[in-house]
Amino acid sequence: MKRIIFIITIFLTIFLNAQKYNLASSFPISDEYFGLKIVDEYRNLEDLKDVKVVNWMKSQSSYTDSLINLIPNRNYYLEKRLELDKRQLYSISNVKIISNNKYFYLKKNAGETVAKVYYRNGFLGKEELLYDPVSFNSLINGNSSSKSEHKYLINLISPSWDGSKLAISLTEKGKELSEVIIMDVKKKTVLPEIITNTNPSNIGGIKWLEDNSGFFYIYYPVIDNKDSLFAKNTRLVLYKIGEDPKKLKDVFSNINNPELNIGKESYPAILTFNSDDLYYIGILVDSEDFRNTFIISKKDLLNGKMNWKKLYTKDSKVHNIRLIGNDLFFLSGYNSSNYKLCKTNILNPDFKNPKTLIPENENEVLQDYTITSDGIYYTTNTNGVEAKLYLYKDGKNILIKLPYVSGNIDLQSKGKNFSDIWVSCSGWANDVQRFRYSLQTNNFSLENLVPAIEYPEFKDVIVEEITVKSYDGTQVPLSLIYNKNLKKDGTSPVLMNGYGAFAESYSPYFSISYLLWANKGGIVAVPHVRGGGEKGDQWHVDGQKLKKPNSWNDLIACSEYLIEQKYTSSKKIALLGASAGGILMGRAVTERPDLYGAVIIESGVLNTLRVEKNGTGGTTIKEYGDPNNSIEYKGLLEMDAYHHIKKGEKYPAMLISTGINDPRVKPWMSTKFVAKLLANNGSENPILLKIDYEGGHGGSIPIAQRYANIGDIFAFAFWQLGHPDYQPKENTEQ
Repeated sequence: MKRIIFIITIFLTIFLNAQKYNLASSFPISDEYFGLKIVDEYRNLEDLKDVKVVNWMKSQSSYTDSLINLIPNRNYYLEKRLELDKRQLYSISNVKIISNNKYFYLKKNAGETVAKVYYRNGFLGKEELLYDPVSFNSLINGNSSSKSEHKYLINLISPSWDGSKLAISLTEKGKELSEVIIMDVKKKTVLPEIITNTNPSNIGGIKWLEDNSGFFYIYYPVIDNKDSLFAKNTRLVLYKIGEDPKKLKDVFSNINNPELNIGKESYPAILTFNSDDLYYIGILVDSEDFRNTFIISKKDLLNGKMNWKKLYTKDSKVHNIRLIGNDLFFLSGYNSSNYKLCKTNILNPDFKNPKTLIPENENEVLQDYTITSDGIYYTTNTNGVEAKLYLYKDGKNILIKLPYVSGNIDLQSKGKNFSDIWVSCSGWANDVQRFRYSLQTNNFSLENLVPAIEYPEFKDVIVEEITVKSYDGTQVPLSLIYNKNLKKDGTSPVLMNGYGAFAESYSPYFSISYLLWANKGGIVAVPHVRGGGEKGDQWHVDGQKLKKPNSWNDLIACSEYLIEQKYTSSKKIALLGASAGGILMGRAVTERPDLYGAVIIESGVLNTLRVEKNGTGGTTIKEYGDPNNSIEYKGLLEMDAYHHIKKGEKYPAMLISTGINDPRVKPWMSTKFVAKLLANNGSENPILLKIDYEGGHGGSIPIAQRYANIGDIFAFAFWQLGHPDYQPKENTEQ
């Protein structure tokens, strides 16, 4: 058919015009914040049980699917990723190595949609399949649930100290909340009891008793994420194998320990380090790295005594602790933004004047460490992109030369009594490689669990690490990934991906998604803006609460730099952010809509004034601010992208996606943002809402589904940025 592409163009026009007549109903509510009245035009869309709201959301999502289906080469990314997966043969994750050298891990073969649990005795041991989640029968959904209806993924495995038992956490449809089963490893049989109402892959984990007879986990009294009490008043529970899981043994909670003043929105969790430790450490988990922490002797807790004692408070700025005997090792942010490694005695602790083992380095952020019989191995990073490895031994710091320059390092060891140490190195254009390091020979030997794969199609992709001066003179690190043959003529499409919150460093990792974008002639830009942890604790503080505008001003400065240096031009940049990254991208585009050609936000925090009503509102106010505080509410209003939408402003095209089961960022945040944009946008650019009715906060979904979601992002961004492979073209031949 000679004019089929022209017909597609007509359809696109019809679709875009049709959306203008499907605006959401608005029932404005006026709130008062310390004398300032704020009108919320679409408060009614927060009611996800309202049939009209549900129907509008579904109609918008259907419209989005119909429109994206018309983009040429829409399936390019999905097909390419599945093709490359076949080359890889299989992937391995969640590796656990215990002291007797047993390996437990998740493995997904090419063509499989979910990972299974495998086991081997030693690195060279024979691989054995332990568990396939297709056999799981949910206690919550009933044993009669069909396997096609409920697709469960394993999101965490936790072996006992001796490896005789294995706890397996399973979840479905992105809900994150899990059911936990227990396997007898030797018999390869699953015990009949199922633990429910927990979320170990995200909060608290599963911590085994030293005799392998049971474990601790965090119990959620309410698991309906639409309930106002969801994820509140959680409790640390001790479960003994063979007992009825419904008979809870509460060992650490506000109910059980009222004298500790545990807030209803804190998660009481437990830390274990070695099977022969004499103490348990209890922490109150929230959005911050520095936490209120308690201690109790193992003997007392296991004998039913609940005499927890305060160990340190947030003000001590203690992070990443390890316990060996009576010695407590920790990273200290107290008067040291880049951290120092310290030690104190648990019997007479001093966290503000401890013994300093490794002092703060003004140019490198101390990131992680592990203790072995040879000493303390630790890693640092400069600007979040240049990693180094050291060994602290006999009072000296020894720099260890890595096998190759790395942007990111992960350490794994078997514990304080063993010399075994594994170092995993990776970068933007280097797939992760796992090495065993020998101190005796000062040698790295490759011990990959997955065969190294060659990707010749990416051989011309290069990485450029630079710094850009922000509006106030601050130097902001910027990572650029592109083909070495790219011409700096201002025509390249840019995918700018960032986060900038919760002290999370956007460290380099091997991303085929980025490399595929670069192979299409694009540039991937990762601005390491304030709010993250790339340049230490102060870098995080300078992007919090009232200082949050630094985050999007840093991103805007990076955007302007790329335009000035002819990497790209205005309207050729697509912003991509998720979760707290929604603040970054939402405010960048509402502040400077003229700079961007497309914006994609997944599960974005877009209405921060309503953070208390969000999925994790009680903990995230520590990061964003408290709307009930006469000062902090101003910061929340300033970072609220929803309230910065202006009538008649010409906004770029946007694809706003969310998962209906998201327990962290409520779907109404995205819904309200899109509704207000549609009613106020002065341009003809599409504003799309895409709802994943099988997903949650982005994780815990089958890999093909995730690839399809990224494929839609690729297609939408390239379409809007003018990439020729994604443009409907009129065929003028008669």
